[in-house]
Amino acid sequence: MSNTARIAAPQPIDDLEGWLAAFTQTTVLAELAALAVCVALSWGLVALLRRALGEYDGRSILFGKRGVDGVLFPLLLLFLSAVALAVLSGFVRVAVFKVTIPVLVALVVIRVGVKVLRVAFEEARWARSLEHTISWVAWLAMVLWVSGLLPVILNELDQITWKVGGAQLSVRNVIEGLLTAGAVLILTLWISSAIETRLLRSATGGELSLRKAVSNATRALLMFVGLIVALSAVGIDLTALSVLGGAVGVGIGFGLQKLAANYISGFVILAERSMRIGDSVRVDNFEGMITEINARYTVVRSQAGRESIVPNELLITSRVENLSLADTHLHQTTVVSVAYDSDVDKVTALLLQAALAQERVLRDPAPSVYLSSFGADGLEFTVGYWLRDVQNGQMNLRSDINRAILAALRANNIEIPYPQRVIHNR
Repeated sequence: MSNTARIAAPQPIDDLEGWLAAFTQTTVLAELAALAVCVALSWGLVALLRRALGEYDGRSILFGKRGVDGVLFPLLLLFLSAVALAVLSGFVRVAVFKVTIPVLVALVVIRVGVKVLRVAFEEARWARSLEHTISWVAWLAMVLWVSGLLPVILNELDQITWKVGGAQLSVRNVIEGLLTAGAVLILTLWISSAIETRLLRSATGGELSLRKAVSNATRALLMFVGLIVALSAVGIDLTALSVLGGAVGVGIGFGLQKLAANYISGFVILAERSMRIGDSVRVDNFEGMITEINARYTVVRSQAGRESIVPNELLITSRVENLSLADTHLHQTTVVSVAYDSDVDKVTALLLQAALAQERVLRDPAPSVYLSSFGADGLEFTVGYWLRDVQNGQMNLRSDINRAILAALRANNIEIPYPQRVIHNR
């Protein structure tokens, strides 16, 4: 009984000799075997869940690219290791799991922080520096935890205090508040990213724009709630925000009205669906396809690869040509001149045949050919045709039709007249 009681209450390992003695005992092999079983179970559960849910997207926070590089694997491994620690601590002097638990906690913190930041701020350069900061802080806390120095350092930091108004703050309180605020904000970003992924999955056209509006509103609401919770965690009195809110309102009324107008216009555009992602528009003498509708601005990309950042207020207050709002079909024309002695019926047939030779030209409505004008140098014919896939370019199709027309006229010896001028000499 005395031996059992002595084993059931293991002594903490706080010194180097204790660590060495703990890791040289034969029970370490049992701990390593238990840890291997935990790793195998975690890997198997992640693989089964990934296959059941069909999560093979490399941007997935829980599963990552291969399953083991996501957040779910270290979370499951941490849970199983905690269970194994609770079971083994009643029978043996645990050593391996006392190191494994802090390492897994640090790994979970790093995985969550890095994965969420990469999904939420994919193109932000400062996110990479924040990822490194999270990694360094997590591994440093892990080392201090394992070495037993963490409680000592926290107690010392708790002794450094100062008075702010009616509250007594310490360095420990500030650090814990900042860590709590960071955790709350990361959790908020995670939830908003998951909602955005679900909303935007398999959505196109107007539905995509509406879901984007809901996603932006949800993220803004969650970030606001997360900010309030984070400020409360740091210890800031939220009643003081009423003064700040009044100051912000005055600032918006005077200096930030343009910025506020752009944000409001962005939500109006997304809600009304007057312009959608994928629409071809012409605004301020710039023509292209809408690739992004953000809260403050809209990105329009031309066929030449140039991108125009258009403030949302401009899209609301100025005239915008939407080439694919009610109908995605677009009408184009090209004009060609032939000599006056040409056979009009034959030219009409050749021009119509050249237009129909292009696969992108719609058959319904069918292309048309008109003798549109008696020009100074010859007969002018206008070829009109419709296309649906504006995103594939307009000038390239017009060029293909013009090349086909030129080849057909040359093959049939139909002259395209040069400009003729009469000069009188006195």
